[in-house]
Formats: sequence, structure tokens, C-alpha cells
Amino acid sequence: MADFRSERMPSPEGEGRAKSAIESAYETYYKANRSVNKRIFGAFPELRDMLRGYAGAKLLDLFGFWLIWQTCGGFENTRKALGISKSQMYRRIALFREAFGEHPDVFELPGITIDPAEFVAGMAERMKAKKEG
Repeated sequence: MADFRSERMPSPEGEGRAKSAIESAYETYYKANRSVNKRIFGAFPELRDMLRGYAGAKLLDLFGFWLIWQTCGGFENTRKALGISKSQMYRRIALFREAFGEHPDVFELPGITIDPAEFVAGMAERMKAKKEG
């Protein structure tokens, strides 16, 4: 395993690009939905904390699954990349469809585009540079 302690980032956030972008987006969202959010969390103040861990872990898993599906190229290639059985793949697809209402093959995330050809070329270049370096 590589040791990156000598190549530290300024903080655990790296350069903070993702954090800045999401904080700006969330602030806009929150302002637009403030009255609804206040009523829900006012009535159930523990709801936010109770759901945060479960929802966060589930979203991370589902978004990761979707990203791998898109970059690997569908059912069989994703199954091979994850090293899981067909029945596990069907369960993940069912969970994804339950959460997002669509199959991962047709689901699109607003603001996120995936270019599989660019991904494959970029990863090949990284692997080549890693072998040479």
C-alpha cells in the first residue's frame, strides 16, 4: 500500500473544491426550501441525526454502484469489476431502482456526465505512468 504522508494535502478536504461547490449549491437549495425543512425538522428534530448515517452510507453505496455501472459498461462488466454473483447484482439493481425509480443503466444524475471512453483512456494512461514511475 502506498504511503502518502509525505505528499499531504492542505487538509482532509484536499483543496476544498468539492466542499465549496456543495456548500454553495446546498445554500441555494436550503433557501428555496427553508419553510418546508423547518417544519419537518421542527416537528421531528431527531430525524436528521437518526437518518444521516443510514442514508449517507446507502447513498454512497448506490452512487458508487451507479458510477461503476457507467464506467465499466453494464451488468456483466460491473459484476466482474465488483467480483460479485449475479444474484448480488440483481439485489443491487433492485435497491437502486427502489431508491431512484430507474434502472442504473438509464438513470442520469443532474450535473454529472460520464464519458466511458475518456475514463478508460485516462485510467490506461494512469496505469502506464504508474508502471513507468
